Amino acid sequence: MDDTGAPMRHFQVPDREDLPDDVRERIDEETDRAGFTPNVFRAMAYRPSHFRAFFEYHDALVEDTELERAEIEMIIVAVSGDNHCLYCVVAHGALLRIHAEAPRLAEQVATNHRTADINEAHEAMLDFAVKLTEHPAAVDESDLERLEEYGFSRRAVWDIGSVAAFFNLSNRLAQLADIRPNEEFYDLGRDADE
Repeated sequence: MDDTGAPMRHFQVPDREDLPDDVRERIDEETDRAGFTPNVFRAMAYRPSHFRAFFEYHDALVEDTELERAEIEMIIVAVSGDNHCLYCVVAHGALLRIHAEAPRLAEQVATNHRTADINEAHEAMLDFAVKLTEHPAAVDESDLERLEEYGFSRRAVWDIGSVAAFFNLSNRLAQLADIRPNEEFYDLGRDADE
């Protein structure tokens, strides 16, 4: 499978010059920050109004939260692994390696978080995120109370669920469009010194 082609395979990636100014500016900011343009930005630009809402909510999830960034990335990778979303496992796996300063953690969490090198609180957090992914109607008060027993506040439980829910949406959009991982993501965070 060739991951080096178009950012997405099922829909036409819009030309940069055809994009609204604010969308083009946001893409340019991300490109400057990352050193490359993550394919999700070019893909989501297919529908500029959706692009704006998607990234505004994403930003709220990672900026206004009770969770550490490594915890957010753990949730994303666990949910994305459960959903078999290549783009999100690869892209957020890189971010997890960087934020957790753990070069092997992403593959462990994506494959089976219960055997990953994480503490019991994080295992409970990921159990909850995966349960919300696989069996949302089965989530009840006891699941929330279990997380509180591990030290998560009720607001943190909301944040865990919000990240899991958003990335279930994101995974499905990435699969619908067949968004391909950037080559750069595969190597990011592999050295503990990065």
